[in-house]
Parts: sequence; structure tokens; C-alpha cells
Amino acid sequence: MTYDLTRFDLGDMLKCSLRLREAASGLPSLEASAQRVCKFLYDELEGPGVQRACALVRCYKTHAFGSLAPDLQRFALGVLGTSPSRADMKCLTLMATVGSTGSWNSRYLSRGHRAIPLPSPEIVEKAPMIAQLIKDLGLDISQVIDPSPDIVKELAGKRHGVFHVEHALGSPYIPAQEEFVVRHGVKSVLGFGGMLATGDLFAVILFATVQVPASTAERFRSLALDVKSAFSRFTDATVFSRTSLTPDSEARAQ
Repeated sequence: MTYDLTRFDLGDMLKCSLRLREAASGLPSLEASAQRVCKFLYDELEGPGVQRACALVRCYKTHAFGSLAPDLQRFALGVLGTSPSRADMKCLTLMATVGSTGSWNSRYLSRGHRAIPLPSPEIVEKAPMIAQLIKDLGLDISQVIDPSPDIVKELAGKRHGVFHVEHALGSPYIPAQEEFVVRHGVKSVLGFGGMLATGDLFAVILFATVQVPASTAERFRSLALDVKSAFSRFTDATVFSRTSLTPDSEARAQ
């Protein structure tokens, strides 16, 4: 069963919701669950005249710098250009990726997005896509980079939203226009997610080669709850898989 991303109605949302929950369950790590979510959406979303509506599907989660594996810490330091002032500095960490080119099918092969430091609201504002994503998910940037216990208690399970750029070409929120948007025919970008009970932000982002209307984008607000439900059962010890996952290997990780 597939779903037309340009005409994603209520019936599609309900059917997709059930199957998405099933796809994301029964896995040993949040990384494996995220990879399954991305693979499901990449395979099951279609469009007029195209078998797959997305060139790329990715999942991110914020993670404290001090808790990242050494390779991700080195990557984040390379992006930041200096040592972080706090070990608990949040990094927007790539958890899963599935796409139409080989390098888009392993988080280890990402050249610029494996772990993006979020040191301050001022610096995050200089990354327009990340800043707008956070705001559209119903959160303040300060709440994401420094979630106090009171904020976590207030917002976890309540704030879910949708980031939607109907026209990716020329949008200030979508970087790498020539080498990404134009080259890969990206027409719309759709993200959905929210805050977990740990205080971490999660987001699934679809880079679509079909035009995604606002009516479709709003349907994905409900799917954010399905993904949150799948991710909520994991602890800090079961966020990352012990081995690198690809769309083929993750199916064997159960």
C-alpha cells in the first residue's frame, strides 16, 4: 500500500499511522527505529507519475555533546570550530537517513549534518532551516538548547508540529539551493516532530520531489505522535545502535 503525498487525505493518514507504528516498533535502539521510520516513508510515499515522492528522508534528535560517541564529538567540534563551553551543549544529531543516492543511506556518510552544535539561540538563528524548524514545531530555540526540568514537564508530550516549505526553490529556509534543491529536483520540504520526555527534540524531514500542499502537511502532525510513541520507550543507553545501520542491515537488527 502506498500513499500519494500530493493528496494525503484523512483515510491515508489513519492507515499510514497504523503502519508507521508497526514499522517503528520491536527494534533494539532509537537509531534502528528511526531508520525504519525513514525507510517506510521513503518507500511508501508516492506522487503523480513517480514511484517515490521523496529524494531524501532524514530523522534528527538533539543529544548532549558529552554523551555523543567520540566520532560524533569530533564532527561537532569541526563544525563548531572550538571546544563547547558546556558538556551538555545540545547537538542536532542525525539518527537515520534514506535517499536516492548511496551516501544518503548511512548517517556515517553525511558530510555536514552528522552532529550540528546548537550552542546559543543567536548562533542557531544563523541556520535558518534549523531555527524555523524549531519554531514551527511549537518550541522556542532556548527551550531546545537548554530545556529546564519545568519546561520538559510542561511541554513533553504536548508540543508537536509541522515544518512546511511548499516551494523549496528560492526559499531562504532551504540551503544548498543549486547543489541540492535544483540538482535533485526538490520541490517541497515537510518536517514533523516534537519534544520527548527526555527534553530532546526529534524531527523527521521529507525532501519531496512533488509539490506538497498545506493540507497534506497538517496530516503529518498526527504522525508526529506515532513517532514520539515509538521513540519514548528508549533510554539513553539504547539511543544508538552498536553497529552502523543501512536500509538492509536494519531489518536484521530486530
